[in-house]
This record gives sequence, structure tokens and C-alpha cells, in this order.
Amino acid sequence: MKKQFAVFGLGSFGWSVALTLESLGCDVLVVDKSYEKIQEISDQVSYAMKADVSDPEAMQALGGRNLDGAVVAVSESLEASIMATMLSKEMGIPYVLAKAKDRLQGTILEKVGADSVVYPEREMGSRVAKNLVSGTFSDWIELSSEYSMAETVIPAKWAGRSLSELKIREKYGINVVGIIQDEKVNVMFDPQEPLPVDGILIVIGANSVLEKFHTE
Repeated sequence: MKKQFAVFGLGSFGWSVALTLESLGCDVLVVDKSYEKIQEISDQVSYAMKADVSDPEAMQALGGRNLDGAVVAVSESLEASIMATMLSKEMGIPYVLAKAKDRLQGTILEKVGADSVVYPEREMGSRVAKNLVSGTFSDWIELSSEYSMAETVIPAKWAGRSLSELKIREKYGINVVGIIQDEKVNVMFDPQEPLPVDGILIVIGANSVLEKFHTE
């Protein structure tokens, strides 16, 4: 059975989350008070409804829809985020993730019921900065204050050699967790198989190690 999620608010973050969930095979309900945004996204998601997420009556009319989770991505005001978070929990939605601009907002949203809080502007800023200063990695996602996951094009001198032969963990202190080739991700790769010429490695390691990583 498909998982069902609601996304409240169609700013850039909400829009991205909604389309990504839909692409992953979920049923997605999006709600925004902008008729234009609802019209624009309506043919790309399962359900699209114009409503004010800070209005208790409008939210109750949604009925929960047996949702697995909700994403509160409201951008216009903290008050609207608080109301949407509170009402989502009152509707019985088991998991509510809320977007916040800063730690104070995040603390408030957690107090009113958010199960998890994300800081997309701050996290994206950190991610962009790391990508800019790292000439080795094409993408960098911080997993915690100490560890990150990154993508790097397989160096030409590694192509045709296996991970076992290269001893990447022992030599560089990073773990290869996946290989991307032809836009397909393989996490069940054989460490004895030669690496492809045009592939990308997904690696995980300590931030301190990744920041100094280079293939020499």
C-alpha cells in the first residue's frame, strides 16, 4: 500500500518535498492558500487543495485522510506554521515534520507538537559552502555534526580496479556505500568488481577526513 503524506505550504521547500515524495511512489496531498500554486502543481501530485492551513475548520475538513505523515512547509509566518503543526497533531497525523528558519522557531514548533524540525535554508547554505570549497566532491550532505555523505566522480586511476584492491577505507578513512552509474544507484555492489570509468562513488566519513580528502 502506498504511503500517504500531506505537504502544507508550497514555497520552494514544500514544492520540492511534494514532487520528490510523489516521484518515490507516495500519494501526496498538497495544501496552499494560493490558487495559482495549486493550479500549477495539481497535475503533478495526487491531490491539491486550496486552503488556509492556519484555519482550524479548513484543516479539519481534510480529515487526516489516513496520512502517514505531514510536512509543514509554510513560509509566510511563524503563526501559520504553529497552527498547522498543532492542527496536524490534533488530526491524528502520526509524524509531523516542520520547517523552521532558526533554532528559536524550531524550539517553538517542537513545543507545539512537531516530531522533527528541519532548517533547509541553513542546511543548504552549509551544503553549498562545502561544495564550493571541496574540489573533490560533487555533492555533500551533512548527516550530523561529525559525519557527512558525499559524492565523487571515480578518479581515472581508480577505474578498472576494485574497491578491495584500492583499500579505500584503510587508506583514506572513508566508506564507500554506493556506486552511481547511468543514473542508477547500486548499494549492493561487489567490492571485487572493477569500478566503472564513468561512475560516481557515494562515500561516508568524518567531516574532518572528508575535508582533507584527495586522491593524490
